[in-house]
Amino acid sequence: MERDRVIKVLQTLAAYLAGEFDNQDQARESPAWFVHLRLWQRPVHLFEDSLAIFAEQSNVLKLDQPYRQRLLRLQEDDRGLKVQYYQFKDPSSVRGAGQQPELLDRLTEDAIELLPSCTLQVAVNSTDQGLHFIASPPPDTQCVFSLGGNTIQVALGFEAMRDRFLSYDKGIDPETQRPIWGALLGAYEFQKVRSY
Repeated sequence: MERDRVIKVLQTLAAYLAGEFDNQDQARESPAWFVHLRLWQRPVHLFEDSLAIFAEQSNVLKLDQPYRQRLLRLQEDDRGLKVQYYQFKDPSSVRGAGQQPELLDRLTEDAIELLPSCTLQVAVNSTDQGLHFIASPPPDTQCVFSLGGNTIQVALGFEAMRDRFLSYDKGIDPETQRPIWGALLGAYEFQKVRSY
C-alpha cells in the first residue's frame, strides 16, 4: 500500500476500534456460553509514530470491576498493518479508565511493558459497509507473558467493522494448551454503542 493510503487505513482501523461496545444480544441468545460484557476501547496519545488504544472490559453486572487492562499499538510494518500489545506495569493505575478517560491523561511509555510475542497482523477487506479488518497472529507464534509471577498465555484475534467488533481472545493453559476462558465457542460479538 502507498504511504498515504496506509495512514488512512490505519486511522480507519483506530476509528472502528475506538468506542464502547456491548454483546447484549449474544448474551441473551446464549447465556450459558457468553457473559454479558461491556468493552471500552479508548484512543490514547502515547506514541509519535503510531496510534494507540486502551482497552478494558467488565461484566455488566459489575461495571465497577473492569479487568484485562491492555494497550494496543496500531502501526505499519514491512508486511502491512500490525497490532502490538502492551501490558500495564501497574494495572490498578488505569483500572476504570474505560469509563473515566481522565485516568489516561498522564499515561507515559514508562507505565507500559511491551509484550513482544503478542502481535497481530491485520488483513483489510473492502465491503459495501466499509472496511473489514481481520487481525490474527503470525503463524507459529504464541502470546506468552508474565503477570504477577504467573505465566500467562493468550490466543489473540479480532475482527473490526464500522459498528461491530468480534473478539477471539481466549486464555490458554500453558501446560495443557487447552483454552480456559474467553471465546471458547466462537467470537464474542460486540455492537458499538458509542464512538470515541
